[in-house]
Amino acid sequence: MLGFRRNAQGHACLGETPLSELLASAGLETPVYFYDLDAIAHEARALAAGYGRAPHVIAYAVKANTAGSVVRTLAAEGTGADVVSAAELEVALGCGIPATKIVMSGVAKKDPEIDYAIASGLLAIQAESVEEILRIEARAKALGRQARIGFRLNPGVEIDSHAHISTGHDKAKFGIARADVGRAFEAVDSAGDALVAVGLSTHIGSMLHEVTPYLKSAQHVCDVARARRASKPGLEYVSFGGGFGIDYGGTRTAQPADFARQAVELLEREGLSDLLLLAEPGRSLVGAHGVLVATVVQSKVSGENAWVMIDAGMNDLLRPALYGAKHRIEPLDREPAAPEWRVVGPVCESSDDFGAHPLGPKAPEAVVIRDAGAYSFTMASEYNGRALASEVFVRGGQIVSTSPSPGVAAWIKRRLQA
Repeated sequence: MLGFRRNAQGHACLGETPLSELLASAGLETPVYFYDLDAIAHEARALAAGYGRAPHVIAYAVKANTAGSVVRTLAAEGTGADVVSAAELEVALGCGIPATKIVMSGVAKKDPEIDYAIASGLLAIQAESVEEILRIEARAKALGRQARIGFRLNPGVEIDSHAHISTGHDKAKFGIARADVGRAFEAVDSAGDALVAVGLSTHIGSMLHEVTPYLKSAQHVCDVARARRASKPGLEYVSFGGGFGIDYGGTRTAQPADFARQAVELLEREGLSDLLLLAEPGRSLVGAHGVLVATVVQSKVSGENAWVMIDAGMNDLLRPALYGAKHRIEPLDREPAAPEWRVVGPVCESSDDFGAHPLGPKAPEAVVIRDAGAYSFTMASEYNGRALASEVFVRGGQIVSTSPSPGVAAWIKRRLQA
């Protein structure tokens, strides 16, 4: 068994091992993130199967979970990487991902980051504006190197998702608008040997539950690709992005492999099946296979209101406060049951609220927050003087590595020295 489950006694487990046993074995104070590396590897293989024999690269969106143990696990499955900073690029390379399988995205890359990307020999730097193309040209000429450029296209496609994770509409900061594509190619073609346009990509946002909007934006990429190839050779890849959703509880969603199969079929219909097909998933590879274990500090009952207060807060898991997301929260060592309690954290903000969850007639001693493998630890902070959580990585039911919390003392020392 892979990923989160409950055993016959009702204990929350990763695979076959109860989380309470893993927590005791790790010897760490809560809050602690746990990740199932076997389940993450399985997700990568399942997605790759969706592409069949089509030439493809799964470029894992490193921002979803930057832990070396996670990135190395995916690298061992043959994945590439989509990075949005020089730091993420260094992590990807350090974990063994070949530069030729890495693309760098992001709307405001600094000159040293562009220099590092050019010198590393990436598959492409994905430019998000005409102005950025000109900056990449200047850096390539200064280095005496050729920069491989991909365009991130903005297809003007709206999706049914939270405004903060919808990126393909006309007012988004991301991507090159349809009206500017001609100017973008002119900028590359006039740069001489400094630039070469090798790819086209798009990404319309996260938590896609159906394939239709994904294919709509992909069609725009295909249209631009066919037009470009009719006038000039050189394109090597297309990317339709990632954003494949996961089930945070009660939401039916298309599987990542469904997106893969239909992307391959689209390229075949468009006569572009010789191009390398990139995918840039993050959440779907890691999200379901990480959990956050927290201790219940106390309960509070006032009239009809009942709260459970835990030692994990919005600084540890920002998604509910930032996106209005709801993660399933369950007792660690018994099945969830009515009644519901409102689960809140210790941070001094009203938004430090994880919603109502079925914890049973008596508050549990500890809880598990599910589906916390993506955009959770990576977005954490030390707000209110709260240390970052520890991380534990599990393979074959055993702990294979840990990343302990730096502790509160480290925060105090830095602030006193500031």
